Amino acid sequence: MNLASFVKEKRGAVKLTQPELAEKAGVGLRFIRELEQGKQTLRLDKVNQVLALFGYEMGPIALNRLK
Repeated sequence: MNLASFVKEKRGAVKLTQPELAEKAGVGLRFIRELEQGKQTLRLDKVNQVLALFGYEMGPIALNRLK
């Protein structure tokens, strides 16, 4: 699951609109829209503000690379 789908799913589960999520997270509505549309470049601190509402945060993940 990608980040956009994850946020949409979590937002839907708690029955928040995009404007409500933006207000609760302290970010702009445009940011929420871009996040849920899968924009490739987003500020990590703002992503974490949104994810914190659901008890999550972004962090480094090891890539499984074949050698």
